[in-house]
Amino acid sequence: MKNPFRLAFAAIAVLTTFAQAPAQTTTRNSQPNASPAVNQTVVSALASLPDADTLIYVNPRRILNDAAPKVVAATELTKMRATFGDLKKGIGVDPSSIDYLVLAVRFNKPSGDLSFVAPDIVAIASGDFSADSLMTIARLQLQGDARDEKYGTRTLAITRLDPIAKASQKYPLLKSFAEIAFAPLNTNTLVIGNVSYVKAAMDAADGTGRIPGNAISSLVRDPNALVSFAGSPLTAFAKSFGLLGTQTSPRDPRCETAFGNFYAAITMEGNSFNVRGAMNADNPDTARILHGLLSGLLKQAVTAVPDKDAQNLLNGLKMTTTDSEVVISAAIPESVVADMIREQSKPKVTIATSSAPQKKPVVRKRTRPRRK
Repeated sequence: MKNPFRLAFAAIAVLTTFAQAPAQTTTRNSQPNASPAVNQTVVSALASLPDADTLIYVNPRRILNDAAPKVVAATELTKMRATFGDLKKGIGVDPSSIDYLVLAVRFNKPSGDLSFVAPDIVAIASGDFSADSLMTIARLQLQGDARDEKYGTRTLAITRLDPIAKASQKYPLLKSFAEIAFAPLNTNTLVIGNVSYVKAAMDAADGTGRIPGNAISSLVRDPNALVSFAGSPLTAFAKSFGLLGTQTSPRDPRCETAFGNFYAAITMEGNSFNVRGAMNADNPDTARILHGLLSGLLKQAVTAVPDKDAQNLLNGLKMTTTDSEVVISAAIPESVVADMIREQSKPKVTIATSSAPQKKPVVRKRTRPRRK
């Protein structure tokens, strides 16, 4: 059997192809075939996330079952599904049956010595798989390099990443990633990340320290999104640079403005992938100022990009203001996405250069001295 983790990387590569496309959103009615009950289940599940400053949401089930067949060649789709079948046999997970994958980032206040503290990161996946079975497989793959630790009524597994641990001696910023933890949050949900944030995710699953509702509302403006992003960069900055206090000296925890809070998502509607992004500008006047600034930068970008396809994509972006937000939207035809994927999938052709012919050594004739 093929290495299941190598096959997992192939599945992740497919997700990444779509995740790298421009962020988009649509209205809630853009997917009439989507089940409201399923969407509401996902929204309720996301409400159990730990507090976060930036969120990335991916819907593998819809990307692989709905979007991929429209832009991936039939032969490649067959190979992809065969790979998923191998994954299902090897580790009990079919990526096309994963309901959601969320990457959460939480920034921290400076430590007592006023040194910058790296943000915490966790990935949470939920779908048609057994979290306990995956934990067992992971322990077997780690061959005793993971230890179990009791946390409240739950158990998490922790493994040390020796290369990062060694590098953290020179770069203390990496210290929080020297050990990675993974744990089941329920029967079909698994979390993996640095230890402190995994514990926070376990607390949130039990009802403590959950993410604010407005953050989830921003992330799932359109619950049918294939991929969506949301974050509060000013809050993250305020935490990281001590504006809200340090770990030992707390200050007023409020962030007085929502300026910079952003949202972006990718959805499907008809024969196109729709893109929509929004950034909070604090007030309508600032929104109009930003609109003028960003519109000028977009025009400059169009003229600066030499590639015609990229120019067409940039020209397709529409920028408007809505109350206190700057909104960017675009519709990208399926055919354009299919062409981009096909172009990137082409094997690189290397032209063999023949080496220059070697020059024959010059043989000098020996001349005998004349007899006198």
